[in-house]
Amino acid sequence: MSTLENGSFSHSGLKRVALMAKPLGALLCATSLVVLAGCSGNVQTGTQPRELTSIDQTVKVEGMWSDGIGSLTRARYPITPAISGDTIYASDAEGNIKAINRNNGQIKWEKRLETPISSGLTADSGQLFAGTRNGEVIVFSEDNGDIVWRSRVSSEVIAPPQLNSGQVVVQSVDGTLTALDRFTGDEQWLYASSQPALTLRGTGAPRTIDPVSFAGFANGRLAAFDNRSGQQLWDLRVAVPQGRTEVEQLVDLDGQPVLTRDGRLFVTSYNGRVMALDARNGQPIWEREQSSYHTPVLVGDYLFTVTADSHIMAIDANNGRVIWNQDALEGRSLSAPVFVDNKLVVGDYQGYLHVIDAQSGEQEGRAHPGGDGISITPLTDGEHVFVLTNDGELIGYALKDIGKAS
Repeated sequence: MSTLENGSFSHSGLKRVALMAKPLGALLCATSLVVLAGCSGNVQTGTQPRELTSIDQTVKVEGMWSDGIGSLTRARYPITPAISGDTIYASDAEGNIKAINRNNGQIKWEKRLETPISSGLTADSGQLFAGTRNGEVIVFSEDNGDIVWRSRVSSEVIAPPQLNSGQVVVQSVDGTLTALDRFTGDEQWLYASSQPALTLRGTGAPRTIDPVSFAGFANGRLAAFDNRSGQQLWDLRVAVPQGRTEVEQLVDLDGQPVLTRDGRLFVTSYNGRVMALDARNGQPIWEREQSSYHTPVLVGDYLFTVTADSHIMAIDANNGRVIWNQDALEGRSLSAPVFVDNKLVVGDYQGYLHVIDAQSGEQEGRAHPGGDGISITPLTDGEHVFVLTNDGELIGYALKDIGKAS
């Protein structure tokens, strides 16, 4: 059920999207692993999955088209597709890439690589960026899939490469952060973090803008880096190892930090906290105990998170107060959420797609693509939702309001 806590949800707040997408002119005041769980982040927390119950569906999840992309392998590499214009780009774990018209599912081109892809895809300015299992970053043309350049980094890349106007910033599974020249692939700088003996099988993507990059690591630390030199500007421990066993001491920061135009940074951590920080100096604004390995979603003044035990929560981004807590999907290994048309959409381990009302936290719709589960975050073009199942089926959905049953 969804529990509202201490107040009502502001509908107008949902309309004021504050996701960071542009550089902040005043942001800078001064300028061998053992791994746990699957690549896609379906961490087993010990919480028993709740059985699904019938709901009053007010949203119809209607399939538009589907296409078989190919296997993500048993490791379930988090090869998140990318959208650019009217095209959605997707790849399987063997490096077979497709460009698909997102409106009708027609294939524009296909490209077969000799190199296995392991990271999510990033599309921007006519180019497609991907990381590989053998520690490469490869850049393709969006027009035909031809390789523009490829460059070696320290180890396997799972997190999608991040871009600013002149760089590609990549975080490898060994904890190394590398900045490459966006146009040539030449290495500009790198930073190697210390790694604990046991980590989640996943890597948080850095948040990169022109002046700085913000990166979270498996040791529970978050840091800001000057993109000109790689110099560390500040460093903060977000999660502190606790407990007796190595599993209890996991403190990975696998979610991508979220940055706002006014210089706030939101971050989650496993076995740690969700926090709001001042991006200029790393000083905490508020914090609350909460375990999560997913990237949060910021919409207006509200921060949506999925916890490690699969509670979906709406938090006041100004003070950390919980607005509502949806626990009906507890233990179902939910994906990170995507926000579309005042709704949140998540997938679960049995292949169900759930639609949640962002104002109240109530369940509004459900579909069952199947496909051995959904662990990759759904995508949206602002109107439709696109889902890649664990067995490699890419499906486009339309969400249609049908009203409550009388």
